[in-house]
Amino acid sequence: MKKLRRNGLLVFVIVMMMSVVIAQDEDKTPTGWSFGGVPAIGGNSDIGLLYGIILNPYNYGDGSVYPDYKYQIYLEVSRTTKGGGINRVQFDSKYLLPLGLRVTGELAYMTEQALPFYGFNGYEADYNPVFEISDVEHEDYDASIYKTRVYYRHERNVLKFTSDFQKKIYGDNLNGLFGVGLFNTEVGTVDISVLNEGKTEDLLPDSTKTLFDERVESGIINPDEKEGGNTNYLKFGAVYDTRDNEANPMSGMWTEGLVQVVPSFLGSDFDYSVFTFTHRQYFSIIPNDLSFAYRVGYQGVLSGDIPFFMLPYYQSSYQTQEGFGGSKTMRGIMKNRVVGNSVALFNTELRWKFLRTQVFGQNLYLALNAFVDGGQVIDKYPVSGDIDGEEALHLSYGGGFRIALNENFIVAIDYGMAADEQDGTSGLYIGLGYLY
Repeated sequence: MKKLRRNGLLVFVIVMMMSVVIAQDEDKTPTGWSFGGVPAIGGNSDIGLLYGIILNPYNYGDGSVYPDYKYQIYLEVSRTTKGGGINRVQFDSKYLLPLGLRVTGELAYMTEQALPFYGFNGYEADYNPVFEISDVEHEDYDASIYKTRVYYRHERNVLKFTSDFQKKIYGDNLNGLFGVGLFNTEVGTVDISVLNEGKTEDLLPDSTKTLFDERVESGIINPDEKEGGNTNYLKFGAVYDTRDNEANPMSGMWTEGLVQVVPSFLGSDFDYSVFTFTHRQYFSIIPNDLSFAYRVGYQGVLSGDIPFFMLPYYQSSYQTQEGFGGSKTMRGIMKNRVVGNSVALFNTELRWKFLRTQVFGQNLYLALNAFVDGGQVIDKYPVSGDIDGEEALHLSYGGGFRIALNENFIVAIDYGMAADEQDGTSGLYIGLGYLY
């Protein structure tokens, strides 16, 4: 706990420096560009040191639309010393295109040597952490059971481009949506030789199979999917949005229904469709200071056979999130733990803005949040011979801290704990923005 506190204090100091000192505009209503960023620091002995930066500049124009913004750009560049990395740029604007079109786009290339993979259908796939414990001094270490520290991992590289367009179709709150996405995914087993490179001790065993290897050999993972493929799509939907502020609403709702169609005529190697429904609602308890927010969502396969490597993506009209479990859906639960043909989830959260001030002429507030997250596989991914338990509701709970600059640039620190050890123990997440 002492180490966690020291790390948290260091993150707080760095975030304050990067979020506040960078901004130089002296007006209370921001104009022009406002810059903020956080460092990407982490890693472990297997994937190596993670280093990089996340930048999130906003352009407010002449300030007439504040707290809205003219343009938003999200830039993330990070690397690990073992060769992994994230290269991502996202863009969002209601004012760039004519005819009242809102455009949201993303271009990204991500290389991951050790992406979490726990099988399918939640609790039906048993999780045994002892398989990954190699430390002989650990109280749960068992040499007869230990397999490899990357047993619940596989390699994945993704190149993607997405672009979504929204336009009002009825009144001020109902929008129609059309989008297109190009995904190229490469998957495979963990490259042990790369992770062991440069190490003289604590080496990963190079002959032990991972769970991914076992599922490929058993045929649970289709041979046509084991190396990845193209999943290019069209997206259609409707969005009803009455939020009073997009970055951290105090009232209103945000509801959407989306259909993603992956047809072969777009160059896809698979042919399927997915439906996503998400409802978010916000209630003001103390005006401007205390609010309650919740989100309920469902995503399921409508037709065809979805490849296993596309199951963890959760579609949205704003930003596709990854991982049923983890920082974007169920904080404290292991990323990709809750995977199936259809998944339902919920989040509840209290948000308290306990301090408002100005620093270097910039609007700043500090906030705390407390949350409960949950989810469950509703329709199972078709597997045979892979059932160890019975699926049930996955739950987690925790709290967080926010530093918000000019209402929109929000540094987020969340700590979540899993209610069941089958979902892991806990997770510390540092990023930008509220979860929903």
